[in-house]
Amino acid sequence: MSIVIAIDGPAAAGKGTLGLRLEQHFKLAKLDTGLLYRATGFKVLSQGGDPEDPAQAEAAARALDPAELNNPELRTDESAQAASKVSAIPGVRAALLDFQRNFAQNPPKLADGSAAQGAILDGRDIGTTVCPDAEVKLFVTASTEIRAKRRFKELRDRGLEAIYARVLDDMKERDARDTSRSASPLVAAADALQLDTSDMDADQAFAAALDFIAAKNLF
Repeated sequence: MSIVIAIDGPAAAGKGTLGLRLEQHFKLAKLDTGLLYRATGFKVLSQGGDPEDPAQAEAAARALDPAELNNPELRTDESAQAASKVSAIPGVRAALLDFQRNFAQNPPKLADGSAAQGAILDGRDIGTTVCPDAEVKLFVTASTEIRAKRRFKELRDRGLEAIYARVLDDMKERDARDTSRSASPLVAAADALQLDTSDMDADQAFAAALDFIAAKNLF
């Protein structure tokens, strides 16, 4: 039996950290869906194309290989800008929806060559749109101020210049876009465990998720 764990939530809420620990604990194949749009945009740019061209962007999305998600270039501002452009193209969203669902249904082998027990996907609309039948759904959130502080620290730790007020404003704008968009808005699935990590550390969030999963007797 292949299990699917869906993790949704806003930026800097702790989805990535929790997802990584669950991935390792249950031996799952993990997909950071946010990287898909960055990888698509980067692919178009690397081919000398225009990320705003629907045909080029959709072709890049449909030709995307999971190995391309490991490219460190996807973390650059250039890739982020390209991602913003390709994500507005319906054909790209449709192609990447197919990619995500195929990953969930046919998780790749783990790094050691063993078979994965299932898949874990984190993003904005996994439990509501991509994998509405996922056996486990988690919605990880935190206050806007706490998330902005986390992102600010992350940027400074990476040696990048950052101003907290600007990071906070950017996060508020992104939250507004994510929650108000007509297509797959950011919202917790009705059957998701909602984890507010504002006053939680990584260990506490992990323990809460494990308790929720254990109650389902899936593993």
